Amino acid sequence: MALFEDKAPSLSGTQQADFLAEAIAESKGFREDYATLPNVIRAEDMPWERSPDGLIKHLVNKKMHTRECCMEAYMQFLKDGERSGKHRHMWEELFFVVEGSGYDLHWDLKWDCLDAFQWEWATEPRKFEWTVGDYVYIPPFTTHQHFAKPGEECRIIVMSNRIVKDMGFDWYDQVERAPGF
Repeated sequence: MALFEDKAPSLSGTQQADFLAEAIAESKGFREDYATLPNVIRAEDMPWERSPDGLIKHLVNKKMHTRECCMEAYMQFLKDGERSGKHRHMWEELFFVVEGSGYDLHWDLKWDCLDAFQWEWATEPRKFEWTVGDYVYIPPFTTHQHFAKPGEECRIIVMSNRIVKDMGFDWYDQVERAPGF
């Protein structure tokens, strides 16, 4: 009996490729480019965006071409009693409260994968109160929304890991836009 029964099929085919050689060249080019990218991003170089989620200022983003290859972060500004858009995405999110107090509503995801993915979000959200100095964790694909308390202006720093997107799970749903955006 042969040690490997699949030898003939494994030797079949005539297609040729240079995938590894190309990857090595691309990696060399990446490292050369990476050496030229900034380590420090000045506040005046961080772009503002009137987004469907509200007013944000990008601290680091893939499109900003910095040395950071894994994380994205932005500051979100909520005026007195204002709310963000409602959205969900496949990656985890964490935010730090820099200014003000408010709360989050989270609609947790329930899912199953028997024959196909089945997605279902909670009909009633869970409420999480937050204030200056707090961190808030948002699990993957949890529908969520931020609210500033009346009389409070809030600033939060939102951070997420972009690796999940780069792995092919760039799933982002804007469920509801922020008022006025």
